[in-house]
Order: sequence, then C-alpha cells, then structure tokens
Amino acid sequence: MSARIQVVLFGPEGSGSFNEAGHAGALRARNAGHDVAVTWVADPDPQARVAALLALCGTAPDLIVAHGGQGDYPVSVAAARHPARRFVVTQGSVLSANTASYEVLQEQSAFLAGVLAAADTRTGVVAHLSGEKVRPGLKGRAAFLHGVRSAVPGLPALTTFCGNQHDPALAAGAVGAQARAGADIVFAMIDGGRDGAIAACRAAGIRQIGNVLDWTSRHPDVFLASAVADSGLCVEQAIADFARDRIAWGTVRTFGLEAPAAVRLALGRDVSQAARAALDDWSQRLLDGSVAVDDDYGGAEFAAGETPAA
Repeated sequence: MSARIQVVLFGPEGSGSFNEAGHAGALRARNAGHDVAVTWVADPDPQARVAALLALCGTAPDLIVAHGGQGDYPVSVAAARHPARRFVVTQGSVLSANTASYEVLQEQSAFLAGVLAAADTRTGVVAHLSGEKVRPGLKGRAAFLHGVRSAVPGLPALTTFCGNQHDPALAAGAVGAQARAGADIVFAMIDGGRDGAIAACRAAGIRQIGNVLDWTSRHPDVFLASAVADSGLCVEQAIADFARDRIAWGTVRTFGLEAPAAVRLALGRDVSQAARAALDDWSQRLLDGSVAVDDDYGGAEFAAGETPAA
C-alpha cells in the first residue's frame, strides 16, 4: 500500500504564485502515482495554523509536507507532539529527528534581481517589497539588497514588509509609497497580493521584478524580470524521496542555479545589454562559490511618507 501524503498550503485557496507552484508540485506527485491530498489553511494566525496541522496529524498520514516558511512554527509544534509522524517543510528551517527541509535557493535569483535593478534603474532608487517576516522572505530581502550593493555600491534601496502576503490593497499601498519616494524598479516577493503590486506599478509607471514564477510572460509591460524559484519542485521531490526512503531527516536539501529549472532569473525583452553582461558575471561567481549571498539585513526599513536614504 502506498504512503499517504498530506500537502498543506497556507493562504486562501487558489491564491498566489508561491502556492500555485506548490499545488502544481503536489499534483505532479499525484500524477506520478503517489497518494497525495491537499489542504489549504487560509487563517494567517500562527495558532490556527498549529491547530490545522495537529488536526491533520490525527488523520494519521505517513508524511505531511508544509509548503513555505509559514510552516516552520506549526511543524515545530506538531513534530514535537507527534514524534512518530514525519514532516517536510519547503523553504523552511525546522530540523529534528522527524523533520527535513527541501529548499530552492531563491536567494540566488533574488541576488541577481538586485544586480539587475541596480544596473537598469533610471531614477537611481530601487525597492524591495514582501508581506510577512518569515525566514524565506527575510533571506530574499537580504539577498536582493546584497545584489544591489554588489552591482552599484551606495545605491539607495528601499525595503518594506507590508504585513500580509495575500492582501492586494496592502501591496498596492506599499508600492505606491515606494514609487513616490523615487523607486522605479521594485522587487516584489508577494503572493496573493501580486495583483495589487502590479496595478500600483502600472499606475506609477514603474517596473517590477517578480518571484517564484516567470512573470515576464504573463505581464511583459510590467515585469522587467522574475526571480524564478520553483518551490513546487521541492514538494514533488520530497514526496518522491519519501516513497523511496531517501529523505535524510534532520537535514536540508537544496537546489540552486546549477538546476535552472528550479532557480534562475528570467529576463524580459527590454533588459539592457549592460545588465545582461553584469548578470552573466555575477551568476558565474555564485556558481563557482566566489560570492556567498548575505542571508541577513540589519539596516533601516521604509514606510509610507519616508524619503530614501543612501
């Protein structure tokens, strides 16, 4: 009898590119013959997420795959209470005897997004936007700002967490404030709030760099590029590895630029030749290990009404 797999997606059902990628990975695993069920947990409250995972543990699945860093806290609680149950968190950091993490190195494509933003800005101000301060978002922010500093030291860069990955109004308000402060390129690591960020970019006449999926093919007028990091591959691979008893519990398995199907910077047609040359150079440095991407940022954050600082 095949193992029973439960995939958990955090956010409103059917909303957001990150969850779209995770859901696609779950469906690919199901189509490969695995017994995969999908549960959506819409409530953003951490305790509600814990309660949802504990309830799923009561149904006795063989493996629970929690998609995204939002799963770190609920999995840490559930894994401690159910030591015989097995858990994987994608883009997570919870490691114990019955947990593992599968991670696409979105920080590598986020770093390249920073290089591109610095190379192609016309106003001399760029920006970062995300929703909740979970570890993957913090790492992505640090990587983007590292890429900006590496390409053009001292270039002003704004960074904002609007508080919710799935709120279009919050995302739109943050992007609008960044545009008024002079930013003409914003790297938006946002999920269900993406439509708000897109609308705000159009209204302000600025460009966006997306993440997770290739947004340049969906909205070429808005997206200069997209920091692809297909976390759905983590869902699919974790399930396949579990079925073959190949998960190394208590460890992280990663996929980076060496696997371009998983991680790359997808470029729009109007990226400058100078930026393309810079991206080739910095990509090689990431691949050969001569650059280690920053995973923490301790500087100032931007809020509406502020002016950019160098």
